[in-house]
Amino acid sequence: MDTLRATSLFGLLLLVATSPVALAQTESDAELPAQTSALIDQFESEIPEKWFESDFVIGDPQVGDFVVGPGRVELNVQPGETILTEITVTNRISDNRDFLLEVADIAGTADGSSALNLIEGDNPGPYSIRDYISFPEDTFTLALGERARIPVTITLPPNMTPGGLYGTILVSTLQPPAEVADINVPRNPIIARVGSHVFLNIAGEKEVGGSVLSIEVLPSLWWHESGPIDFAVSYENTGSVHLNPYGELSIYNTFGQEVGYVALEPWFVLPASLRTREIEWDRQFLFGRYTAVAQINRGYGDIVDEVQVSFWVLPWKIILGVFVGIFILVLAIRLFARTFEFKRKQ
Repeated sequence: MDTLRATSLFGLLLLVATSPVALAQTESDAELPAQTSALIDQFESEIPEKWFESDFVIGDPQVGDFVVGPGRVELNVQPGETILTEITVTNRISDNRDFLLEVADIAGTADGSSALNLIEGDNPGPYSIRDYISFPEDTFTLALGERARIPVTITLPPNMTPGGLYGTILVSTLQPPAEVADINVPRNPIIARVGSHVFLNIAGEKEVGGSVLSIEVLPSLWWHESGPIDFAVSYENTGSVHLNPYGELSIYNTFGQEVGYVALEPWFVLPASLRTREIEWDRQFLFGRYTAVAQINRGYGDIVDEVQVSFWVLPWKIILGVFVGIFILVLAIRLFARTFEFKRKQ
């Protein structure tokens, strides 16, 4: 913006300096600066002021997408409090790109099929947040490579019930279809949307509860041929606020020796929902019976749940190859022994 303004002002000064008004002999030397200042003031007043701050990313910005951050923000708030925060939007699609801001509610699932569901339309979610989030404006335009810092205002009424509110700030842009050779082929624009989740924890007495239900091997088979081995830990949140459980997974062989370890970083579980965390143990060659033990901190009260599951790994192709090799070796030895015995009798 400063570079544009400086360039434009230089053009104005050059225009004024070469105009007939500036060259007229009847003009006094004192009138020229006054006219120049008036033109500059008029030009600056016509420059639209952005309602957000922005800068430009370094490097080649034309990647073909746009980036929204942060992915999630968690805020502790008081009833009646107003909080100012921000999200960033980086345009890496094309120049002069238009964006739209919206707010939608989110909720968890009862069967653990997904981490959350997006709730749009007239019906609010069970922990609706969309009425408490606002922006100075809901549309803006970015140049290629420009990164905007969008101010977000969160205002809660004084009579808010303690607990959690959950939603997402959706940033969308209308992406034109790719060029095709046949102009008769219908082409529809693609609406790309990216969300930044907002988790509010309203102070006060609230219901907090949750626990680990089980751990399973994926897929659920009696035995597996080889690694890596995938596990699924199911955690149920029975409270009114989200929880961030974390822990570790240890794998032991038949002799009780620890042969594998996976650290489990915190993951969120929305209130009144079930979420399944998938874990991969990246070990290729395995043989025998193993036991996986998961120790999960519930995310409150320093309570740790322990669940375990046993499984077999039998690389049947390798085993079959070994047995075939042994069979061929025994058969060859017997044939050799018979041939040697026959020749000795002769």
